[in-house]
Amino acid sequence: MRILFALFIIIPILEMLILIKVGSLIGVLPTVGLVLLTAVIGITLLKQQGFETLNRLQSRLNSGEIPGTELVEGAMLLIGGALLLTPGFFTDAIGFVCLIPLFRKPLAAAVIRQGLLTSINTFSHRSSFHYSAGYEQRMDKGSGPDLHARPHGNIIDGEFNEENEKT
Repeated sequence: MRILFALFIIIPILEMLILIKVGSLIGVLPTVGLVLLTAVIGITLLKQQGFETLNRLQSRLNSGEIPGTELVEGAMLLIGGALLLTPGFFTDAIGFVCLIPLFRKPLAAAVIRQGLLTSINTFSHRSSFHYSAGYEQRMDKGSGPDLHARPHGNIIDGEFNEENEKT
């Protein structure tokens, strides 16, 4: 928590210093123009990369795979887009790292590999489940699960609350 607090203090100060330095080198209007240009480029890139990531996510879901990489990349796109809309060159640099696939994909893979995300469903505290003992699920290539497959055995349907234990 202290790190977040420090970042909220340090990053704006760093942004102001960089903006003042760039403004003194190239002038005020060109500096403002650069800040606006990075925002426009960022929005365009966010839209393009967002649609590509959404298409890959849907494709993985349709093939019955868990779209973990796509979910991490989607979160990075949101963060990158927010940073690019924030005025300043430091946050723009971090935002472009989150938006450009050359940088985003290895970073997302590293986040997953390091186990920095413990659960895909981290924001949900209440979840539903459906379990069928001996349930046979057919997957046709490119179509997703066969919802009309017939279950074999007992069906358990219910809800649970997720509790985080502190160790």
